[in-house]
Amino acid sequence: MSPIKKIQKRDGHIAEFDQGKITEAIWKAVQSVGGTDRKQAEMISNQVTAVLEVFFKDENDIPNVEQIQDLVEKILIEGGHAKTAKSYIIYRQKRAEERLQREMILGKEMADKNLNFSMNALQVLERRYLLKNEKGELKETPEDLIRRVASAIAAEDEKYGENADDTEEKFCKMMGNLEFLPNSPTLMNAGTELGQLSACFVLPVGDSMEAIFDALKQAALIHKSGGGTGFSFSRLRPSNDIVRSTTGVSSGPISFMKVFDAATEVIKQGGKRRGANMGILRIDHPDIIDFVQMKNDMSTLTNFNISVGVTDKFMEALGKGSEYELINPRDGKPVKSIPARMVFDVILANAWKNGDPGLIFIDEINKHNVVKHLGDIEATNPCGEQPLLGYESCNLGSINLNKAVKEDEAEMDWDKLREIVHTATHFLDNVIDANHYPIPEIAEQSRKTRKIGLGIMGFADVLYQLGIPYNSDEGVKMGEKIMKFVRDEAMEKSIDMAKTRGVFPAWEGSEHEKTSRKCRNACVTTVAPTGTIGMLAEASGGLEPNFALAFIKNVMDGTELIYTNQFFEKELKKRNLYSTDLMHKVTHTGSIQNIERLPEDIKRVFVTAQDITPEWHIRMQAAFQKHVDSSVSKTINFPQNASIEDVERSYWLAYKLKCKGITIYRDKSREGQVLNIGEVNKREQKEPKVREVIPPPILVLENRERPKNLPVKKELFESKECPECKGTLQLSEGCILCLNCGFSACTV
Repeated sequence: MSPIKKIQKRDGHIAEFDQGKITEAIWKAVQSVGGTDRKQAEMISNQVTAVLEVFFKDENDIPNVEQIQDLVEKILIEGGHAKTAKSYIIYRQKRAEERLQREMILGKEMADKNLNFSMNALQVLERRYLLKNEKGELKETPEDLIRRVASAIAAEDEKYGENADDTEEKFCKMMGNLEFLPNSPTLMNAGTELGQLSACFVLPVGDSMEAIFDALKQAALIHKSGGGTGFSFSRLRPSNDIVRSTTGVSSGPISFMKVFDAATEVIKQGGKRRGANMGILRIDHPDIIDFVQMKNDMSTLTNFNISVGVTDKFMEALGKGSEYELINPRDGKPVKSIPARMVFDVILANAWKNGDPGLIFIDEINKHNVVKHLGDIEATNPCGEQPLLGYESCNLGSINLNKAVKEDEAEMDWDKLREIVHTATHFLDNVIDANHYPIPEIAEQSRKTRKIGLGIMGFADVLYQLGIPYNSDEGVKMGEKIMKFVRDEAMEKSIDMAKTRGVFPAWEGSEHEKTSRKCRNACVTTVAPTGTIGMLAEASGGLEPNFALAFIKNVMDGTELIYTNQFFEKELKKRNLYSTDLMHKVTHTGSIQNIERLPEDIKRVFVTAQDITPEWHIRMQAAFQKHVDSSVSKTINFPQNASIEDVERSYWLAYKLKCKGITIYRDKSREGQVLNIGEVNKREQKEPKVREVIPPPILVLENRERPKNLPVKKELFESKECPECKGTLQLSEGCILCLNCGFSACTV
C-alpha cells in the first residue's frame, strides 16, 4: 500500500497531495460548531487518508478533489459528527459558489489563480488593477500581477550587483501572502510601459501666470499617470491685490484652485481613477476666510481636500485671545490684524458642517524636516500623510499586521514582522530606481532625498486578535510599540543598504549627517489610509479603528460590497455565540455596544470608530506620530450629534500632543459618504441641535464689494432682522449671520 502523493484539481491539473489542507477544512468545521479539540480534526483526516490509500493503491490512479470531499462528508456522518458534517457541507457549498463567482469575474481559465485574495478583493482587482487587452478582456491573473510587480521592482538589484532572481522570489512571496502591498500606482504600473509608481506628489505654485499654469500642466501629467497632488497656494497674492504688469488686480488663489479642480475633473488617472488634490493655504494669508468657506456648499472643488496651514504664532494668539497679522505674500508685509478667535470659529463651523478644512500644523512639520537645507515644506499629498518639498514624490507601501500575529496565541510574531519590514524597505527603495517619473524636476528631487513611506494596515484587527481595546491605555501603548518597531527596523535596513548602495544624495547637510546616521533614505515611515490595498488584503485601514463590524462599502462607480469582520465572526463562533440573527443586527447597526446578550469583554474589545471618543482617536494618532518620519493619515470620527465645542477640544488636543495635522468627520455630515451601516443613503437624517451662536459661513471683509441696497451695519445690529429673508440675525465675534439664508456681514 503506497501513500497518496498526487491529487487532481478541479481544472484537471495534477498537484502535490497535502493532508494538512484536509485537516484544516475539518478543523474549521469543528470550530464553527463550538469544538475546541483539534486532535479530533486530525483523527478524522487520518481516517480519510487511510481510506484513500485503500482505494487508490496504484500511483497512476489519482483521486480528485470532489472524491476526497465526498469521503470527508461520509466519514463525518458515519462517525456521528452530524453538526460538523452539516457545517462542512455548507462550507463546501459556499466554496463552490465562490468558484463560480471567480469564474464570472476572472474567466474559467484564470479562476483558480487568485492566490489569497477574497471575493471582494477579486472584484477590485478586476475593475482596477489587472491588465486588460484592447478589447477590455483580462490578460493577467492575480498571480500574474504579483509576478509582474515583483519582477519589475527586483530587477533594480542588478544595478548594485545583487541577485535579482532571489529578490524577486522574496517579493513574490511577501505580496502573494498579503504580508505587504505597495501603493496602487505600483500595482497598476510596475512592469508596464507607463511605469509611474508613486502615489504622492507635491508641486510648487509660484506667484505668476506662467508658474501657475506650469503647475497645472504638471498636475495633469501626474493625474494621468496615477498619482495624487498637493499644492500650497500661499505664495499667490490675495484677490484684489495689484498686478503691476497689467495694471489690473489679482483674482486670488481660490480662483486658480477652481481651474485646477476643473482640469482634474476631466483627467482619468491611468484610465482607472479620478485625480485627487490637496490645497493648502497658510492661516496668515489675507484670503484665509474665503478659503475656509469655499467648500461650504459641498459642490465646489469636489476634487480637492483642503487644509489650513496653521502656525504656532496663530495658536499662541488664539490661546491668548489676541489678534494676529495677515501677510501679503507678494511683499511679505502685514495687511491687517484680525482676531484669531474669529478665524478659528469659522474653521470650526465649516469642519463641523462637512469635514473641510483640515488643519496642517506646518511649523510642527518643519521642525521634523530632515532636509531643511533643501527648503521648507509647504504642502502634503491629498490625504495629508506625506509632507513633501516642492517637486518631491514618495512611494508608499503598507505591512499587513494581521500576518504578524501568531495564530491562536494572541501575541505578535516580532521575528516575522522584522523580516517583512526589511523586505518591504528593500522593495520601496528599489521602486525609486524603477520609477518612470512624470517630469524631470520630480525625478531629480525624488532621487535626491530617496524618501519612502513604509506604513501599516490591519492595526485595529490586530487589537481584536490580541484582546486589547483600541480606546485604552494598553491599546495606545501597543500602537506606539508596533510603530516604533517598524520604524527602527526600517531605518536599520536603510542603514544596511547605504553600506553597499550609498547614502541618499542630499545626505550632506541633512539632520541625519548631524547625528552621523548614514542611511539610504531621508524618511522611511508614513502611515497611509490604505483604502483600496486594505480591501485587497482584507485588513482594517491604516491605524484606523474599524468603521463597523459589518457594513456596506461604496466603491468604484456605485458598486456596493458587504464586509463582515473575520476576527469578530471567529470569536463569536469560538464562544458558540454566532447566529444569523445576530449578524443581521450587527450589519444594520455596525456596533455591538447595545446588544445585551453579548458578554461585556467582547463589547470592550470589539469597538468600532463610532464607539471611540475623539480623545482616544487623537491619542492613538499621536502615539503613532512619535515614530513616523513623515506623517499619519487619520480621521477623527465624531457622532452626528457632536457639537462644535467637541471639535474645538480635539483641535487643541492634537496640537498639544504634537500631531502634524488633524482631519475630523462628523457622521452623516455629507451625502454619499464612502462607508455606511445598513442601507446606503436611504434613511432620512435629522440635523442635530447646534449652539445658538455659530461663526458665519460667509464674511464680507472691508475691502470687498458689498451687495447694493443693504442697510448699514449699525442698522443691522440694531434691528437683528435679515434684509434678505427677514429671518433673525445671530451675533458672533462682531459679525452678524442669518441661519436661514446665510446672509452675513462683519465689522472687521
